[in-house]
Amino acid sequence: MEKTYTNKSYRWNRENYSRQRRFVDIWMFVLTLLFGLWLDGKAWSYPGGVTEARKIARRKKQAIWIRNTLLDLGPTFIKVGQLFSTRADLFPGEYVEELAKLQDRVPAFGYEQVETTVERELGKKIPELFHSFEPIPLAAASLGQVHKAKLRSGEEVVVKIQRPGLKKLFEIDLAILKGITRYFQNHPDWGRGRDWLGIYEECCRILWEEIDYLNEGRNADTFRRNFREYDWVKVPRIYWRYTSPQVLTLEYAPGIKISHYEAIEAAGLDRKLIARQGAEAYLHQLLHNGFFHADPHPGNIAVSPAGSLIFYDFGMMGRIKANVREQLMETLFGIAQKDGGRVVASLVELGALAPTDDMGPVRRSVQFMLDNFMDKPFENQSVSAISDDLYEIAYGQPFRFPATFTFVMRAFSTLEGVGKGLDPEFNFMEVAKPFAFQLMTDGNGSVDGNSFLNELSRQAAQVGSTAFGLPRRLEDTLEKLERGDLRVRVRSIETERLLRRQSSVQVAITYALIVSSFTISATILLISQFAWLALIPGAIAAGTGFSLIRLLMRLDRYDKMF
Repeated sequence: MEKTYTNKSYRWNRENYSRQRRFVDIWMFVLTLLFGLWLDGKAWSYPGGVTEARKIARRKKQAIWIRNTLLDLGPTFIKVGQLFSTRADLFPGEYVEELAKLQDRVPAFGYEQVETTVERELGKKIPELFHSFEPIPLAAASLGQVHKAKLRSGEEVVVKIQRPGLKKLFEIDLAILKGITRYFQNHPDWGRGRDWLGIYEECCRILWEEIDYLNEGRNADTFRRNFREYDWVKVPRIYWRYTSPQVLTLEYAPGIKISHYEAIEAAGLDRKLIARQGAEAYLHQLLHNGFFHADPHPGNIAVSPAGSLIFYDFGMMGRIKANVREQLMETLFGIAQKDGGRVVASLVELGALAPTDDMGPVRRSVQFMLDNFMDKPFENQSVSAISDDLYEIAYGQPFRFPATFTFVMRAFSTLEGVGKGLDPEFNFMEVAKPFAFQLMTDGNGSVDGNSFLNELSRQAAQVGSTAFGLPRRLEDTLEKLERGDLRVRVRSIETERLLRRQSSVQVAITYALIVSSFTISATILLISQFAWLALIPGAIAAGTGFSLIRLLMRLDRYDKMF
């Protein structure tokens, strides 16, 4: 259920915050969540028995509660939730799907606070800076709100004002989150194979960058320069004279929200062309510039009356390092050849996969995906389907998708959804095909026979290098064997079954002893005229007896299976 909030609905909607109250609120959320996760693993907590459908339904209900609680906890947790919505390698699909709906529908702060912030940041009062300034904001979000204004020189602008006290709130919340992160990192189950501290540092970096409006202004200028040769892309101009770390003034560039499909058609604009240009604009950012909009949801893209794409909100941007290009090419060739080993090796080099002692299960998972999901032509593939399959395989495996990778996959999926809304026949992969060929051409000289020769020579060199390195690898293996570092794991299914059965029998004997003891106690109390007291051991005996019956029935079913 969606909530309707008033200004009094948020304790954090003020300039001064209680560190102790924040500590209690945040830890109550974490402890409640941990209890819910613990309960999920208990079969007796599911009325009518455990089924996969009941587990999914409970996770969905839990995900809605998490989303609503993050809204109650305020800006820090809204942004953290939005970042976690890109981490399908860490969280179940139900959580990711619900967190992706997390929007900044929060109450605006008062105009008096706007006046105070502008005067403090720009050194003058609003009437001295602007010819007119609308007191009612156009939009309000967790980090700030936007007001329409007019400069004394006549230009119409929008002024983005940061929420008062936001920096102090971040400092309090992030200090508390660091303690929570350490708890998860040291947890025997949730900490194993997870770099929670690294994820925390990444979230901190993104959050601090997003509330620095000078950084957002620089990002907007860089983005506009990258598209200066494209007249169908428009980026609002930044007015630096009226900009500070907490106030951002930019050109007023109204447009139709890109997901308002009927309004776009009513304006006489070509929906098919807009869908294609949206995909091309993002591919240009990714493959040509290495500097891309990391949050291209429909609210951040509009269409001008002339049909140009207008981009907003440059607080969260992504960058692709130069050395990633070669590694991406290696992954691309591995996928094209359906070579699971090559894909795994390239993902390790990319940092998207954490190497382990036994990479066999991961390699088999990747090979299974290549064999079963990559059988369609490139242009017939769906970005959403590929990313869903990839994340499903990654969840529970040692995959560590970097933020850049997950931002790209989410952006691709979002643009594909918007494109299909504009044009039902739109195919993102078909638009991406020329860019992919160009990428392969740039990396290998051409896409004709020379590409095959280059790849053949590269593989020959790789085989030669592997052959030369083989003696050293054998020597390392023998050294590990001598030191006792080489471990061999042997699994006996029959022995494991017998041990589990023996353990269950021991538990059943314990239950039987408890039932007998409390039954005798209840009987003695009843004979001694203590009927009310006899109810207590009687109830314990009945509850334990019910558990004993369920355990015996499970043992019976287990024996029949074998």
